[in-house]
Amino acid sequence: METRRALLVDAFADEPLHGNAAGVVPNADGLSDEQMAAIARELGASETAFLLSSDEADRRLRYFSPTTEVDLCGHATVASHVVLAEMGIEAAEIAAGDYTVETNVGVLDVEVDGETVWMTQNAPEIRELDLDYEPVAAALGVRETALSGLGADLPLARASTGLPFLMVPVEYLSDLSGMAPDTDAIAALADEHDCAGLYAFTFDTLESESTLHGRCFVPGLGIDEDPVTGTASGACGAYLDRFGAFDPTPEVMTFEQGHFLDRDGLVRVAASRATTEGVVRVGGTASVALDGEVAIPDFESDDIVEA
Repeated sequence: METRRALLVDAFADEPLHGNAAGVVPNADGLSDEQMAAIARELGASETAFLLSSDEADRRLRYFSPTTEVDLCGHATVASHVVLAEMGIEAAEIAAGDYTVETNVGVLDVEVDGETVWMTQNAPEIRELDLDYEPVAAALGVRETALSGLGADLPLARASTGLPFLMVPVEYLSDLSGMAPDTDAIAALADEHDCAGLYAFTFDTLESESTLHGRCFVPGLGIDEDPVTGTASGACGAYLDRFGAFDPTPEVMTFEQGHFLDRDGLVRVAASRATTEGVVRVGGTASVALDGEVAIPDFESDDIVEA
């Protein structure tokens, strides 16, 4: 049976078994959609990135969760380029520099800068929502006043830099940590507002150098809670810039996430030009946790069972 190299890489972390695990298949040319989906299910990471040849960019990236294809994934992009930069994948070896990546949402820029990989995301799309706090609080399993306290300055909004999220500011870290999320309600709420998931955050942080602490729930994509999320962090950075959370927006912000899943990690977000120039960048490091081979399944039309 044919095999391909496959890795599990922990993104937004300086050491293995922290941050957010991404599957990476460095040579995915020739794999069918069904084969990529099966490999993603087998690796079991929240997303697996498949690296393919591209006529439009230096490489093509496709992302699969265990249940579906995802248009964009920040942590899997960071993980992929750390693999390429540090592991010396044959026929794709790269060094520090600027690269382009073809994704389902367009061609994006990636910079490998030492140990940090920076990903430029799409121009922000931010829309304030006419949404009561009660259903959001109920979906998150938190008191309503924990959300409404910041509402005068930071409203509930749909924010996207390639993948849309419902932004939910939370007043205190104790409220964020004590959430008892209803995944079905979160999935319905996200779907109602055409979002991939919900990103809740507070400026009440564990580390003094951190800008905020976030939690990301994406049950509609088969991910009840994502440990550390690049796409949501980029969207949140643009949201903060749009609503003037800081004066001025810091050149680089640090978002902490994953501590309540024992997968702590840090995302660097550069969004100070989000409102004026539409530029948002997300950066992070990554560590390889597992490097091996995966068997490639054969799929015949007769193997597919329809209920």
